[in-house]
Amino acid sequence: MQSTSVPATSRLRRAGAAFLLTAALAAQLLAARGNAAIAAEAAHPAPASARHVIVMVWDGLRPSSINPTDTPNLDRLRAEGVDFAANHSTFPTVTMINAASFATGAYPGTTGFYGNSIYLPDARGDDADGEPIPFERPVFVEDYGVLDAVDRRHEGRLFKVETLFEAAHRRHLVTATIGKSGPAYLQDHHRGGAILDENLVWPRALAERLRDAKQPLPLHTTLAYGQPPLVLEDDNGDPTGAGAVTRLKEDAASDPTDRAGSTNKDANRYMLRAYLDHVLPEQKPALSVIWFRDPDSTEHQYGPGSANYRDALRAQDARLGELRDRLRTLGLAASTDLIVVSDHGHSSVSGPLALFPPRAISGGAPGHIDREGGYSVSGEVRLADLIRRADIGLDAYDDKGCMLSPSLSGIRIDGTRVYPTQVDDSGLVCGKTGASYTTAVPPLKTSTTLTRNSVIVATNGGNELVYLPAHDQATLAKLVRFLQGRSEVGAIFVAQRYGDIAGTLPMSTVRIDSGDSRAPDLIFSYRYDADARIHGVAGIEYASMSSNRGSHGTLGPRDVHNTFIAAGPHFRRGFRDPLPSGNVDLAPTVAAILDIPLPQADGRPLLEALTIDGGVDAARYQVRDFRIDAKQRATGLIVCYPTDPDCHERDTARPTYAARVVGKDVQLGERHWRYYDAADAVRE
Repeated sequence: MQSTSVPATSRLRRAGAAFLLTAALAAQLLAARGNAAIAAEAAHPAPASARHVIVMVWDGLRPSSINPTDTPNLDRLRAEGVDFAANHSTFPTVTMINAASFATGAYPGTTGFYGNSIYLPDARGDDADGEPIPFERPVFVEDYGVLDAVDRRHEGRLFKVETLFEAAHRRHLVTATIGKSGPAYLQDHHRGGAILDENLVWPRALAERLRDAKQPLPLHTTLAYGQPPLVLEDDNGDPTGAGAVTRLKEDAASDPTDRAGSTNKDANRYMLRAYLDHVLPEQKPALSVIWFRDPDSTEHQYGPGSANYRDALRAQDARLGELRDRLRTLGLAASTDLIVVSDHGHSSVSGPLALFPPRAISGGAPGHIDREGGYSVSGEVRLADLIRRADIGLDAYDDKGCMLSPSLSGIRIDGTRVYPTQVDDSGLVCGKTGASYTTAVPPLKTSTTLTRNSVIVATNGGNELVYLPAHDQATLAKLVRFLQGRSEVGAIFVAQRYGDIAGTLPMSTVRIDSGDSRAPDLIFSYRYDADARIHGVAGIEYASMSSNRGSHGTLGPRDVHNTFIAAGPHFRRGFRDPLPSGNVDLAPTVAAILDIPLPQADGRPLLEALTIDGGVDAARYQVRDFRIDAKQRATGLIVCYPTDPDCHERDTARPTYAARVVGKDVQLGERHWRYYDAADAVRE
């Protein structure tokens, strides 16, 4: 999700002030990682690789968005190579979960890595800005400082299994990872190769080469090293900073009619240029990951059907064209397999259109109902607020404090708002006198005494990770009963340690229970409608409140089914793969091409699409549908309408609840793999 940019001068001052505080930690990292990598490289010089793989991630790309007009380069690549037309994102369908699947070929239950936001109160560290990370509440992990802190908390095992990059480094292969802060860094979080993300250039020698070549550097690169400090040029600027989002009046939500274009394309152009001009020709890495935040960030900001989304698509496609041109110029095209993949699909944030019809946007504010060409005015859910309103004896917390979202939290068909705007005249609610807000949840501080009734919500878009610090069975039962009574909630999955809870499924059903303290106590997917349309684009869903017009994270088809396209010397030409595949299959497939072992992967090498040793005929695989239902339905529920957060009006027609998962099993000989197509709540 999009982070707020900071003016360059302010960020430079903060970077300088924070340097002294973080120098000791940076020096430790340098010694533990950088020096080890340098020593290993000196002892075993990396041989020139005859095979090269580049994985280019278009964050949040919907397969339906590929077309000859907006994405001509990608459209041609799909026609030339392999289209994995039935690919599956890993649930929860968010960026960092799928970054972990790309890195390891495994599900969260195997990696022990969860979510874009997690709750890990005993971790410690500073973020990429050099600021202390508030681990006492849920934290957003798309930041190398946060990831390093989590890695230290787990004694150097951010993942419980080896990564593709680590396996490549054991074979002394040269690697590079470029792009979006968080998922790009995650691929090589122990810093064994070249890294250039929005906050960091590694190793120092690469940063100095770029600087000496008059290339600007990400501002926070200065915090990544010990003494002597790395000095930026006076005209360095802020090459990875994002532009401002155009917002509605008196509302944090964006104006979806804005046509200024993607706010991220300049940063993406800069990072790719650094890779093409320096990393690729100088190092010729055997394995590269290029991960750009578009079109995802623009989808979040303006929605999948917006003009700015199409601008983001065109900019991404131009970057792909530049990459392919440079490969040809360098003579690397014939030896390079190029994979374009998205981490997940994307949906519009909206509740049911019958309850919250789309509205025209005029003068920076929602206006009259426009069912054909209007924009969403609903869909955001603040779970911690709903739990507190229910008055069921649970103390719920999240990391949001006061929020102002009068539009996307819901405008009813009669024009009234689900959450009216309030003003904090005392300053006691929001910490600022006169602050406007629609919802407020007290912040969780280190001085707060958590009890067996405490509930911590880590907001993750189309799903929520819920932590119970006391792991209390009665608290979980009460929470589940409440969730089953909210019509916004879809399939609920519970940690196996709690046993069977009526209406729910174990988290292990969808491979997301690591069976230890890393796992949350409960995960659920918000409800969705894969066919409903906002501004002409199919797919809507509820999502955690964040003023985003687009989101993902559910187990709905629009989020689950994502893009996977590959072309190169080891892939078949002009092949549309009929078999189910998944993001967990990417790492095993790349490992097969580079001939490196990855034994702990859950996914499979996509042999039906490869020419290595003749590949495997797709007809040899068996594919079967499966369906899993909760063992027992929850009955006698009080079901609340999304138009009423206080649940005064109730839906008496559907008082039962049961979670359901559907998907496909693939088998080849004695081996089999499972792919999850969708999950939802069956309410009767």
